[in-house]
Amino acid sequence: MPAKTSHIPCNCGQPINRRDFLKTTAAGLAVASAAPLSVMAADGTLSDQGRSGSAETLVTTLYKSLSEEQKKSIAFPFDHPLRSKVDNNWFITKEKVGGKFYSRDQQAMIREIFVKIHSPEYALKVIHQVEEDSGEAGFGDTSIALFGEPGLGKFEFVLTGRHCTRRCDGNSVEGAAFGGPIFYGHAAGGANERADHPGNVYWFQALRANQAFKMLDGKQREMALLDKGRGEQGTDTVKLTGKKTDLPGIPLTELTRDQKDEVKKVMADVLAPFRKEDADEAIKLIEQNGFDNLHLAFYKGQDIGNDGVWDVLQIEGPAMLWYFRGAPHVHTWLHVRENA
Repeated sequence: MPAKTSHIPCNCGQPINRRDFLKTTAAGLAVASAAPLSVMAADGTLSDQGRSGSAETLVTTLYKSLSEEQKKSIAFPFDHPLRSKVDNNWFITKEKVGGKFYSRDQQAMIREIFVKIHSPEYALKVIHQVEEDSGEAGFGDTSIALFGEPGLGKFEFVLTGRHCTRRCDGNSVEGAAFGGPIFYGHAAGGANERADHPGNVYWFQALRANQAFKMLDGKQREMALLDKGRGEQGTDTVKLTGKKTDLPGIPLTELTRDQKDEVKKVMADVLAPFRKEDADEAIKLIEQNGFDNLHLAFYKGQDIGNDGVWDVLQIEGPAMLWYFRGAPHVHTWLHVRENA
């Protein structure tokens, strides 16, 4: 039987250089002699073969390297309901990436898949966030599941951990950016961040959104500024409504052209950490549903330091939701589809 998911409530907190980043969890170890699909170089880093392929290619290689016993624990049918789950701090399977369950080659591939689904500009920062939030075990304190059969049909790779749910599906999930809802967050230095969120990898996104708020006039601010944001309830947090009106905040139809352009910059920053093809697909789906159907909301009831720099905010449309909860530290939910 497939392993049950493991969930841990968020009790929410070393920079790494490029040399450290290129060394995977298998750094310093010789290539495993019994690994015919080896993507590891002799010094324990990922080989040129492993680095040059796409994330999807590596998912296929990873799947083919799994033993039948491994597949019993982490491989599921493509339509398994677990594939669509998302949460702020959970393990999709019980086997940790850094444990003895995976070979060194497999650990290297998993880490590189994760790197490849992020943009080159932000991959280092995202790896730092996962390492910092995961404690001593670092990236090894994550877990994965594979759905379907990569290379032969529809598939999806899902990696989860504290402040992390990411997906790689090779466009197997039609009409869904990223292959489904994702989560990213950061507790930089501890659970209760200061008002300026020092060291937080994702705080720049909220600062960009606050720039959009500053451009609003008095009447517009009244529409956009609400009391408290939505509660976090796992996958239900990012449930899409399909509605074009009566969503929280100010509809973009109420904004001027330059104000709308600023909101487009917010969305560009939201998608900046991720690889171009996923970001482009997300924008395409948002535009299909009408950019003007988006609503922008800020929440004054969760303002750290009462400084008027809003820590909690969201952009919601008929088939998309970006919810940024920056109090007491950053939790961010993102879900973009063609249809709700």
